[in-house]
Amino acid sequence: MSRKSDTSISATAKPKTNNVTVFHVGPQDQDLCVLAEILDRTDWKMCPGTRWTLAATDDLPSAASRLQNHGVPIVLCERESVLGRWQDVLQHVGAFPAPPLLIVASRTADEYLWAEALNLGAYDVLSKPYRPAEVVRVLSMAWLHWMNRNKPVATMAQAS
Repeated sequence: MSRKSDTSISATAKPKTNNVTVFHVGPQDQDLCVLAEILDRTDWKMCPGTRWTLAATDDLPSAASRLQNHGVPIVLCERESVLGRWQDVLQHVGAFPAPPLLIVASRTADEYLWAEALNLGAYDVLSKPYRPAEVVRVLSMAWLHWMNRNKPVATMAQAS
């Protein structure tokens, strides 16, 4: 007598979808439109079943409560902004229980910025204009890193 395994997967079962929000702090300009297109049109092979969305604000004070209350995993902050310094954003989000990873974006992304950003605790630096392959690589790796780092926090949040 043969017994079927209880672990079989139904042919109609859909894979779990993760909704990932990238929060952009900086000017709402053409670069932001390009970033939105990349997020919308890319096949995220490194993160299958992931739907990417973009939220944006042009300054830290308007972003503070949204970032803290909604568990945003990735913050993309402009290096050159008259609205505030990326270091201020990094310091602010660093105080969260499950802090988002900060990625600094710049048209002048050089070795100095990369070294400074990583030494102060940013996750990475993206050069502008945005190139789809680089954006996908950096955001995918940031998401996977955040998920692995925050597994216990994410599990507790789902249980409540």
